[in-house]
Amino acid sequence: MSKPNASRDTASTSFDDRPELTERERDILGLVVKQFVDTAGPVGSRSLSKHFDIGLSPASIRNTMADLEDLGYLGHPYTSAGRVPTRLGYRTFVDNLMDTPELTPSERRALTLQLASLVTDTDELLRESTRLLSQLTNLLGVALTPNLSSGTLEQLDIVPLTGQRLMFVLSVSGGLVKTIVLGFESDLRRSELSRVVSHLNERLAGLTLKEIRETHEERVRDINDPTGVVQLIMDRSAPIFSEPKEARLRLGGTQNILTQPEFQEPDDVRRFIEVIEDEDRVVEWLETVFDVDPEAIGQAAIQIGSEGLEDMNSYSIVTSPYSFGGTVGVLGVIGPTRMDYGRAVALVESMASVVNRPSGEENPDDGPMVADADTSGRRGTADAADADGDPSDA
Repeated sequence: MSKPNASRDTASTSFDDRPELTERERDILGLVVKQFVDTAGPVGSRSLSKHFDIGLSPASIRNTMADLEDLGYLGHPYTSAGRVPTRLGYRTFVDNLMDTPELTPSERRALTLQLASLVTDTDELLRESTRLLSQLTNLLGVALTPNLSSGTLEQLDIVPLTGQRLMFVLSVSGGLVKTIVLGFESDLRRSELSRVVSHLNERLAGLTLKEIRETHEERVRDINDPTGVVQLIMDRSAPIFSEPKEARLRLGGTQNILTQPEFQEPDDVRRFIEVIEDEDRVVEWLETVFDVDPEAIGQAAIQIGSEGLEDMNSYSIVTSPYSFGGTVGVLGVIGPTRMDYGRAVALVESMASVVNRPSGEENPDDGPMVADADTSGRRGTADAADADGDPSDA
C-alpha cells in the first residue's frame, strides 16, 4: 500500500522554472526512473514497452523520451544506449510523481522492537538506527546527534580533578550531557565551590546553551565568588557552552552500500570513502536539512546530487529531523542518486518517529548521550575521570 505523493519542499535548489510536462511525458518519466532504479542500466523504449502496459508503441515511447531529453529530464550516456534520469528528472519524480509506500505492520513492529531495548542508551539507539536503515535499504545509514545549542540547561556541575583541572558537566534536556575539562590553577574549598555552583544554576538553568553564550556575563558577573570559577566561565564561555565540533556523526552499514552497482570500481569506492570520512563535510550536508524546514520533525527531506553541496553531485540523501526533549538531530540514508526514494522516505520517516522523544516524554532512566572535550592540554575527560578515582575525594 502506498501513500499518494504529496508536495515536498525538499529541494535546496529551486526548480520553479522547470519545463512543464504533458501527461504522457510524466508517465514515461516515472517509468524510466522506476526501471533505472531497479536495473541500474540505461532504459530503452523497447524495454519500457515490454515491461509496462503503456498502450504506446516503442516508436511513440522513443519520441517521448527524446522530448524529455531535450527538456533536460533524461540523459543519454552513450550514443547507442537508452536514457537515464538527470537530477532534474529525479527531482520532478520525487516532487510530483513518487508514491511513498507504507511500511507493513510487521516492519513497523520490527523497528520498534529492535530499538525498544536501547531506550536506556541514547547513543547506541542512534547507532542501531543507522544499522537498521542500512540493512533495510542497502544504503549508508547516517545520524547526527542533537544540536545542543537548542537544548535547555537542566543542571551544571563542576568537578575538581587532579592536576589543577575542573570538569564541567552540563546536563541538557533530552538526556544529553556535555563534559569539558579546563585547566584551573587555584585551590578550591568544596563548600565554596558548592555555593558558587548553586548560584550558577539559579542564574543559568532553564536557558538554552545559545542563550547562555549570548547573555552569561550579565547574568553571573555579580555572583560573590572567592573561587575564581565565575571568572573562568566568563573567560572560557565559548568552549563551555558551545556546540561540540566532533563526534556528532554516526554511520552504519558501509558494507551494504558498497554492494550497489555504482561502487563496483575501486575509484568509485575510494571517492565515496573519502566523502564519508570528511566528518565536517558530512555534518554540514546533514545540517542543510534545517534550511528546508526546521520544524519538520518526522518529515523526510530529499536532497539530490549537488542540491546539498557541490562536491556531493553523485550522491543523494534522505533525512528527517528527530527531537530529544527540544534538542533536534537528524537521521537518514546516503546513497547514489539512483535510489528507491519512496522506500527510503518511508523507512526514514518511520525510524524518526520511533526515535523521536518530544519535550516532556523523555524517559528519566535514559542513559545520557555524552559529548566530551578536554582543553586542559592533558588527557581526555574519560581517561582523567578513571585515573582520578572518585571526584568527590578531590
